[in-house]
Amino acid sequence: MHMNTRRDFLQKIGASALMLQLSSLTAFADAPGRITEPYEGKILRVAIMGLGGYGTRVAEAMKACTKAKLVGVISGTPSKVKEWQTKYNIPEKNCYNYENFDQVKNNKDIDAIYVITPNALHHSQVIRVAKAGKHAICEKPMALNAKEAQEMIDACKTANVKLLIGYRMHFEPRTLEVIRMRKADNFGKIMFFQAQCGFKAGDPKQWRLNKALAGGGSMMDIGIYAINGARYMVGEEPIWVTAQETKTDPIKFSEGVDETIQFQLGFPGGAVASCLSSYNINHLDRFFMSGDKGFAEMQPSTGYGPIKGRTHMGELTQPVTTHQTVQMDEMATLIFEDKKPVVPVNGEEGLRDMKIIDAIYQAVKTGNKVNLII
Repeated sequence: MHMNTRRDFLQKIGASALMLQLSSLTAFADAPGRITEPYEGKILRVAIMGLGGYGTRVAEAMKACTKAKLVGVISGTPSKVKEWQTKYNIPEKNCYNYENFDQVKNNKDIDAIYVITPNALHHSQVIRVAKAGKHAICEKPMALNAKEAQEMIDACKTANVKLLIGYRMHFEPRTLEVIRMRKADNFGKIMFFQAQCGFKAGDPKQWRLNKALAGGGSMMDIGIYAINGARYMVGEEPIWVTAQETKTDPIKFSEGVDETIQFQLGFPGGAVASCLSSYNINHLDRFFMSGDKGFAEMQPSTGYGPIKGRTHMGELTQPVTTHQTVQMDEMATLIFEDKKPVVPVNGEEGLRDMKIIDAIYQAVKTGNKVNLII
């Protein structure tokens, strides 16, 4: 008898708990503001310059944007322009090539141009975009060196347009959670950061392995994630750098195209970073940070997703997003509403990374520790 009563009681408890759960879910769904209102603000109308692999990725991701829309293309390949026109429903009047895109200044239907071309072209193209009176979004690295980066910033300031750099990780939820935890002192005093960024570069004829177009090798492409990650994870600007280069294939990685670079950064609070950038080692996409109260580990840390990670407090469970969709929606807000993101994506942020890249190349060349003023 006693057992039955207990069983009945537990069943009743279970049923009422379920009802409570269901009613709270219904209440949650009915709560004011819970149902996502359709966005009625200003839409950022974007033209993509450079219709290669990454340009295509951004275009596909933008289909899901609510605050940004792909409306134009700029390319040197007429067949690609035709293909994109059909695929993304782009009007003829919003199509340009590299010779005539300055005429975009007379086109009121384009607000911003996203420059996704080889690194060596960013400087001149962003300056032309600024002179045409359009906001510039530039893929990273923003330039070949800090001098070029500063000239791009100046040109955009003079033209009174915004300059944003394509740092998609700055909007990634799990990355932002680690930054939030660091700011909340969950890790304590940060003492060590490690970044491993690399993959085996395929086609030896690709522009990324061409010094004239890329301005370097792995450091200009994948190494920048380690530099940028060290800065936003530690939360300080480095004050010195040392670096060493390793080259095992001088045919594929010719003079001035780095294959593998290990570099170390020192921070004012006492933290040190140990980083690896490579075009010849697979399975490298990991961040690790240690403080005197805890740690964070992310792997994959910067790939297209999903980003995975854990801290001393458990797994990171923030939503998985399409990085470029979130990036473009957030950039629309930055351009129209002057909002401040958690981690900046402006030209100055890109310039800081370029100063560090310049110093890394200098450290490789001289074998010396290079002091930084960022």
